[in-house]
Amino acid sequence: MTNKFNDRLHLSRRQALVYMAAGAASLALPNLFGIGMAQAAVTPQRKGQMVIGFSQEPTVFNPHMPHIEVDEGIHFSVFDPLFAIDDKGVFIPSLALEVPTVENGGISADGLQFHIKLRDKVKWHDGQPFTAEDVKFTLEMLVDPDFRSWRKTGHDLVRDIKVISPTEISWRMEKPFAPYPAILASTFIVPQHILGAVKDKNSAPFNNAPIGTGPFKWVQRVPGDHIELAANTDYFKSGPYLDRVVYKYIPDLNVMYTQFASGDIDVVGLQWISADHYDEAKKLPGKQVDVSSSATIENFAFNLGRPQFQELAVRQAIYYAIDKQTIIDSLYYGLPKPTETYMPLGSYYYNPALPKHEFNLDKARALLDQAGWKPGSDGIRQKNGVRLAFTNSTTAGNHLREQTQQFLQQTFQEIGMEMKIANLPPAVMWGEYWMMSKFDSVIVGMSFLTGADPDTSDYLRSSSIPAKGGAGQNTFQYQSQQVDDLLTQGSKLFVPEERKAVYLKIQEIVRQDMPFLPLFPFANVRGHKQGASNVIPNVNVRIDSWNVGTWYWA
Repeated sequence: MTNKFNDRLHLSRRQALVYMAAGAASLALPNLFGIGMAQAAVTPQRKGQMVIGFSQEPTVFNPHMPHIEVDEGIHFSVFDPLFAIDDKGVFIPSLALEVPTVENGGISADGLQFHIKLRDKVKWHDGQPFTAEDVKFTLEMLVDPDFRSWRKTGHDLVRDIKVISPTEISWRMEKPFAPYPAILASTFIVPQHILGAVKDKNSAPFNNAPIGTGPFKWVQRVPGDHIELAANTDYFKSGPYLDRVVYKYIPDLNVMYTQFASGDIDVVGLQWISADHYDEAKKLPGKQVDVSSSATIENFAFNLGRPQFQELAVRQAIYYAIDKQTIIDSLYYGLPKPTETYMPLGSYYYNPALPKHEFNLDKARALLDQAGWKPGSDGIRQKNGVRLAFTNSTTAGNHLREQTQQFLQQTFQEIGMEMKIANLPPAVMWGEYWMMSKFDSVIVGMSFLTGADPDTSDYLRSSSIPAKGGAGQNTFQYQSQQVDDLLTQGSKLFVPEERKAVYLKIQEIVRQDMPFLPLFPFANVRGHKQGASNVIPNVNVRIDSWNVGTWYWA
């Protein structure tokens, strides 16, 4: 327990944080999770445009180069995978004529043979035919050592790709890999006839003006402002039902809410309506505002390549010094619930038995004392010439995260740590600064899973560290042979009951090692104009516009 002085100090911090959150009284919010509304059976006519607000700026338009969630808003609009995953977690055909299964002969019983039938008469946006050659090219490009691939996991097991006909392709897997169908569901096919002859695919013109098979065609990008897409009138599915979509970049969440309230944007996308605006937002005339659960977890994440964070005791001390519940209650109005894992609460693989977080500054100080981190003349601890000082970065303009940083900054100083705030515009923050581990620490929301599959190889495997030449998103630079081995074991199991024990154990190890500190899963306050239809949340993907080709005005 903290002493009475620390208890009074904790109260003043709590009061200060409440004040920073606009001084509003605690708000009781209804449980509106799982809001997908039934739509009347209609055949929409193509009309109008929708303006979708994103608080981060899409900048990576080749879907296979290192990117973050917001970029996938463009990918889902411009490209198609072989098959996709819907809001119920069910695979649905896209470029493939049917989803390959053991029952229909698309996947062999041992998981080693894939045989996929493709749709006929699909066209790229430039009018050229889509064929099995494009699928072969995409799968091979993803593992090309000269290409900066965002994901090789699973694709690096593909062997003997055979184009049987323009609408038929097969390959074998080097070994069974249970997450591969989920990976294919987020693997967008790109055109061989455009990229095939390009020597350096990392700098191809295509990367700035993409051509796909998807429901919308690229029109233009105005950097720092918006991206405009127009309907693909030759789309092979029904739709799209909008003449155009505009993705508008609005980094300040207060401004994004204001533009939603005024009608300047039709759909509030990534980062959504901040919790402090919910009470007002739900009363706005002509708007539909709901709360939905999310697979995205808010984290305080470390760059383990930094000497300050390589000792577990330091990471443990930082966790003790994070007043998680006050942040949730005072800034997020109690809407999210704290978590100890990257696994979504609703997942079959969620581990409920992990040690519960405790806010305790005395334990934080004791850990640092025992580990030999002694206060210097300025009060900041140091050890072996290393000061316990670091920067923390996140998206500039996300006011709730910025208030969280200010709160943490004050608290950390009490235990002899110096945290400087170094926020950046989204395009810079989530570019090489994040992907190549140039940060010290960050506050970041992440979806760790592969669709609905519990595999987290892209984020936790040692070979997935971009800063060390790996393909993936292990920007923490976390390395654990035990986790690597368990990920390999889990990927060979196809029965959920058998896989569960493996993924429960991985969560246990990651909770012990603390490469990042999970705070809470997002509880997203989503909003759109009344009449904007089929805007449905999907926890199995990382972006709101996963089904934008079906959106329409009622």
